[in-house]
Amino acid sequence: MDFDAVLLPPRRAAMIARGFWCDRTINDDLDACVASCPDKLALIAVSLESGEVKRFTYRQMAAMADRIAIGLSRLGVGRNDVVSMQLPNWWQFTLTYLACSRIGAVLNPLMHIFRERELSFMLKHGASKVVIVPKQFRGFDYEQMIAGLRLSLPGLQHVVVVGGAGDNSFEKLLSEPKWEDALDANEILTRHRPGPDDITQLIYTSGTTGEPKGVMHSANTTMANIIPYAERLHLGADDVVLMASPMAHQTGFMYGLMMPIMLSCSVVLQDIWEAKKAIELIRAEGVTFTMASTPFLTDLAKGVGEGGLGVPTLRTFLCAGAPIPGPLVEHARKTLGAKIVSAWGMTENGAVTLIKIDDDDERAFNTSGCPLPGAEIRVVDAEGKPLPHNVEGRLLVRACSNFGGYLHRPQLNNTDAEGWFDTGDLAEIDDRGYVRITGRSKDVIIRGGENVPVVEIETLLYKHPAISQVAIVAYPDERLGERGCAVVVPKQGQAIDLTDVTDFLKAQKVALQYIPERLVVLNEMPATPSGKIQKFKLRDIVKQSAG
Repeated sequence: MDFDAVLLPPRRAAMIARGFWCDRTINDDLDACVASCPDKLALIAVSLESGEVKRFTYRQMAAMADRIAIGLSRLGVGRNDVVSMQLPNWWQFTLTYLACSRIGAVLNPLMHIFRERELSFMLKHGASKVVIVPKQFRGFDYEQMIAGLRLSLPGLQHVVVVGGAGDNSFEKLLSEPKWEDALDANEILTRHRPGPDDITQLIYTSGTTGEPKGVMHSANTTMANIIPYAERLHLGADDVVLMASPMAHQTGFMYGLMMPIMLSCSVVLQDIWEAKKAIELIRAEGVTFTMASTPFLTDLAKGVGEGGLGVPTLRTFLCAGAPIPGPLVEHARKTLGAKIVSAWGMTENGAVTLIKIDDDDERAFNTSGCPLPGAEIRVVDAEGKPLPHNVEGRLLVRACSNFGGYLHRPQLNNTDAEGWFDTGDLAEIDDRGYVRITGRSKDVIIRGGENVPVVEIETLLYKHPAISQVAIVAYPDERLGERGCAVVVPKQGQAIDLTDVTDFLKAQKVALQYIPERLVVLNEMPATPSGKIQKFKLRDIVKQSAG
């Protein structure tokens, strides 16, 4: 695969000179951990369905990463080849990324909620050579799904199945054979190690214009974010991180996979979110830090409050992905005893703004914090001119962690000659430099921290034989932040209900989390004189219909 990360070379000299790019890779940090603390517990992976708990020291983790790396090379994976992986928070996720990093391959993490429609595009666009899936997870057969896609993916050479029974199992191909004892093992593990500017991660954003975009990141862009992030949160080698947010999201990947290794600390992976289990793990493993979206915080605070068991070791809960209601911050602070930190960021640049540990609690629900070192934010008007404090405008970001560009779509990079990236969000910046996200100029819904590709779902619904017009808008939800409502104008003489919409989208193999959960039927859409649907009016209609 040829990666057109055109946004990296122009800023390299400045990033190095200013000390923001450290010119290291995850290989350097893993090797340093093996040298300094080989027997320290690095990873605890907990599977709620099987009950399996797997533990790795840093020595064991590095050895398994080497083994899987050689196994991948035996499958023909080499430098700049894409390995796609649709796994939950299992130990195989972390170890496969480290293995890819050993041989210069690029990991493409895929959310486990994706189905045929999303996967067929991503695997083809990313030219995946290998895809790794669970045999089953939460009652769904992933091996069968991928088998049905093989004919449409001529470049896909191997499907590897975790927990499979055949010759294509992860265990038989990668994790069980002692590949590291082969005569060519050292050569394989050293000849193609990536440099700090090589692409190491290809991760897709939920599409807002009909198709997802492949975000390219290097070691320099990801690590340049993680280092100041950890410093602001006062995290170090003695911390224990709980990661229940999916590692196929940037949240889980950067702060649950990469950060613990960079800090030489320990991480606990939880594959299915259950507050009761999270409380048990926090108490048993001495967890000090976690990061997730608002629903996780809601559930954890409720679980502690109702269960009577506290989480005394938990110092910090970083909440991102949706605004945090003030009452929730107050309740969680009191119930958990932890600092609640708000943040804002994107797949394209990781966390950009965070409140500080010593900030007043109200900053967590009134703002999304101030920029990390190496990041700048600016609010501009429609013409791109900077706006004064406390005035809403388009939010731009220029950061050391900004991505390398969208794979094979440089025309969509939204980055000007000075390095400012247009986030698509609307925001205000106060006189202390703290940002408050006020809306989104891009048409997405954030459901429990997951971006819903509104345009894509609307396009599909226009194919429904009973629908004349459709628009999907957000409505507030106490737990998930937002849910989606489909507003529909039926064709003359036709009727439609929510079941019809749901069944139609399920037949299109759409991820369940993307399917609207309410339906409002109108005789006509509110529209501008030019015919553009006025979604702000639809949001009012949806709100009134709920009342």
